[in-house]
Amino acid sequence: MSQNRPWLAHYPEGIPANVNVDGYQSLTQMLSEVFQKYSAQPAFSCMGKTLSFKEIDTLSTQFGAYLHHLGLEKGDRIALMMPNLLQYPIALFGALKAGLIVVATNPLYTPREMKHQFTDSGAKAIVICENFASNLQEIIGETDIKHVITTSIGELLGGVKGSVVNFMVRKVKRMVPAYSINNKIEFKTALKEGKKYSIPQMEFKPNDTILLQYTGGTTGVSKGAELTNRNLLANMLQLKAIMEPYLKGKSNDCLCPLPMYHIFALSCNCLTLMSLGGHNVLVTNARDLSSVIKEFKNYKITLMTGVNTLFNALLNHKDFGSVDFSSLRITVGGGMAVQDAVANKWKEVTGCFLCEGYGMTEASPVVSANPFDGSGIIGSVGMPIPSTDFRVVDEDGKVLPEGEVGEIQVHGPQVMKGYYNKPEETKKVLTSDGWLSTGDIGKMIDRGYYKIVDRKKDMILVSGFNVFPNEVEDVLVKHPKILEAAVIGKPDSKSGEVVKAFIVKGDKSLTEKEVSEYCKENFTGYKKPRYIEFRAELPKTNVGKILRRTLREEEIAKNQ
Repeated sequence: MSQNRPWLAHYPEGIPANVNVDGYQSLTQMLSEVFQKYSAQPAFSCMGKTLSFKEIDTLSTQFGAYLHHLGLEKGDRIALMMPNLLQYPIALFGALKAGLIVVATNPLYTPREMKHQFTDSGAKAIVICENFASNLQEIIGETDIKHVITTSIGELLGGVKGSVVNFMVRKVKRMVPAYSINNKIEFKTALKEGKKYSIPQMEFKPNDTILLQYTGGTTGVSKGAELTNRNLLANMLQLKAIMEPYLKGKSNDCLCPLPMYHIFALSCNCLTLMSLGGHNVLVTNARDLSSVIKEFKNYKITLMTGVNTLFNALLNHKDFGSVDFSSLRITVGGGMAVQDAVANKWKEVTGCFLCEGYGMTEASPVVSANPFDGSGIIGSVGMPIPSTDFRVVDEDGKVLPEGEVGEIQVHGPQVMKGYYNKPEETKKVLTSDGWLSTGDIGKMIDRGYYKIVDRKKDMILVSGFNVFPNEVEDVLVKHPKILEAAVIGKPDSKSGEVVKAFIVKGDKSLTEKEVSEYCKENFTGYKKPRYIEFRAELPKTNVGKILRRTLREEEIAKNQ
């Protein structure tokens, strides 16, 4: 590990250089302490319904016991496919208590995307919101999934409110397509049945994989990053170390508009803020800005996480300025670059600094952050967090001095074990001594801060979500009328980037509408090409490799 750590001299008072990540054997061991310490305090709220730490602990134990009763054993995989609901932490912690490996799944995935993730992970069970069950019905027969637990938006809201919410979702908004899945069971029934059983004692080890978080990595189709007990514990403790001095150990209302199936919200909100006794206020649909603003008015929000697009949208909403921001102490932006104009306006409107952090799925995810007191450098990704090292290397792996541009590599206890069942892909990004190649091009600047200047990888970043050209192109060329396809990221003021596809027709009758309909069937929203351009041919190397770089350069020149 690097001995040159200039950022340490500039850490704010109270933040340690390192944290002890080996004091616990497992994440569940630490959470058991948290559940006991903050037992009576509110842990999660959603749509006005609140569950305490004790209630989350009890219900998750019941759920874990039910999973064990089903015959699921330590190391089996269970997919969680739902938006932010109270059911999510219950299912998550229940699965971990039962020794299962959680497969975090975006509920907006198409059947094709679901099939890839479920077959690749070997998932044997799934907890799924009924809104998305019709998609599961299409592909479940091609997977190893034998146990399906369904839930509804209003299921845990209780009484009249839960019934009204479900009526609106099912009958008025018609958000639940018809489906038929044999032997499914409802979430509440699983909780009730779980009271009859118990979870047997089992040994948990620091290096046990407990989460498969899917990502494209630096190239290619989606792969499952194996995150262990130690990885997730480490990032929880690292983030706790940099947040605690600003939250002052008090119970806080923390806004969680990002979905917990996204690693940023899972680590930062669900785990870290729980470790501090924080109260997570869940937003089920952050695209409904009025619901985000409503929670600001219902609670004294002290911390909020989000992405640049969300902050920008809120700042441009007519009702946002009427919020009382006097309790807001920390705002963290991740997932994508925070634009300077947005950060400056956020400080102007809320009085709170919008601090940019940096990370990746393969690092659980956070590796650096700007100080929360506003003493950082706007436009940088901050300094490495405790127990984390950065270095910049050239194409031969030689470490470069401060100020020189190269690929950023990171090292720390939060770095993944590897990609599930993909040793060759793992070798491409992990050195033998544990340095993770990020695929991002950057440099060290003033005070040991780091700045990202470009991306080595072809990844497209849409509102904090990774889109990998290979995946989109592979699906496009399966269309019978498409001969060739290339995909790039096109700058966008709202989402950072959007997808643009360049297509060579195999059949002259092909229309843009046909391509759009095909993409709608095969991609979740953020992966769908926003722009489609037909070309007679695509730029290629002399050996026939499509030059995405040339297409990007042409696009930039066109818009200058």
